[in-house]
Amino acid sequence: MFSLFSKTTPPTAQTALEGRAEAIPTAQTHFVYGNALKAAVDPAHEVVIFGMGCFWGVERIFWSLDGVVNTSVGYAAGFTPNPTYDEVCSGQTGHNEVVRVVYDPAVISFDALLKTFWEGHDPTQGMRQGNDRGTQYRSGIYVTTPAQMQAAQASQTLYAPKLAAAGYEAITTEILQAPAYYYAEDYHQQYLAKNPQGYCGIGGTGVSCPIGVVQRTAD
Repeated sequence: MFSLFSKTTPPTAQTALEGRAEAIPTAQTHFVYGNALKAAVDPAHEVVIFGMGCFWGVERIFWSLDGVVNTSVGYAAGFTPNPTYDEVCSGQTGHNEVVRVVYDPAVISFDALLKTFWEGHDPTQGMRQGNDRGTQYRSGIYVTTPAQMQAAQASQTLYAPKLAAAGYEAITTEILQAPAYYYAEDYHQQYLAKNPQGYCGIGGTGVSCPIGVVQRTAD
């Protein structure tokens, strides 16, 4: 059935898979940090969700940063409630493979996370990253505060001419208010910590992103 659809053309709300009411099982504990995967967010911390391609490699990038206190992989920005990995890979949920990042802004700035995001993948490829093709491999920033939205949009404006000067096409990153987030299956969580030789398709453009050089108005 899945082969009848294009994996690079997002479905509509009417054509997306139905999904389910119950959350799919996932890990209880973060394999790297040792804390609860679904721990409540400290009021002093903030959350952002990034899509940069295969979420295995993306999560490893962010759990390695000082100031990041929790990460998980999951699915977001589609239509199907509580999807499975196979359903997301079919292209018929509309979801992106994403990493939810909880961070302490007193230790790491949102600008630093954005710089990591932009330089960690190619944000000009549309529905793919390298050889990974499908709607779940698109570039996306899913913000949770107005300040994050402003910063994300400003960073894209800064980075676009740098990429163009290096011969890249227009940025295709979607920047949205964070939608519903669905945790991926247990075996996907911190996959590359459990499987150090596992597949990682993440790679940047080599173009430096000039984050933090513009002034933004306060909220």
